Formats: sequence, C-alpha cells, structure tokens
Amino acid sequence: MTFTREEKLALVKMVDYVILADSKVDPAEMRLLTELMQRFDFNTFFIGQARDLNKEEAYRVLGNMPLDKKQVLAQLLDQVAIADGYLHEKEIIKIMEALDHMGIERSTIKDNLS
Repeated sequence: MTFTREEKLALVKMVDYVILADSKVDPAEMRLLTELMQRFDFNTFFIGQARDLNKEEAYRVLGNMPLDKKQVLAQLLDQVAIADGYLHEKEIIKIMEALDHMGIERSTIKDNLS
C-alpha cells in the first residue's frame, strides 16, 4: 500500500504522538519506529517535519484517507502502544482521539484491553 507524502507525514505524526504519550520512549518503541522508517521509506528528518505538522491538519489528512489506509494506521498505533509491553492509559486516549478523527471503530483498542 502506497501512502502520499501528506499521508505519511500525518501517519508519522500520530505514531510519534502515541510514542510520546506516556512521556518516555522505550527502546522497543524506537525499534518499531526504525522498522516503520524502512517500511514507509522515511528518515529522522521526516519525523521532525511530522512533529512540526499541525495536529488538526494531520487529523484532516487522516480523515480523508480511504478506509484501508485508516485500518493500517489503527493497527500501527496499536503496535506502537504495546511495543513496550504495557498499554498506558494515555496511549489509549491518544489512539482513541486519532480513531475518532478518522471516523473508524475503536474495536482494535478494545481487543487489546481484553
């Protein structure tokens, strides 16, 4: 699946948003981010650009993506949240916020809480 540059910026913004939600970056989260850099073809400079992206603009882009891309992002956010072996409440809140803006169900989060 190919993402546009704008979609990748929004995707990386949300991944970074979840990683930073609990105010600490676990080595497992960094390994996952490195894997995502290869998978989606971006570098650390791109992460800086994504951080500079206005969150509301990122939500607009995410909301306009087709459902299959939204589902990929929802799965990625779940992977990021559980990468350190612990699903933090703040991570859940950030993911639910992103899902709400994308207009998709929260079932992915609920499955991880079971």
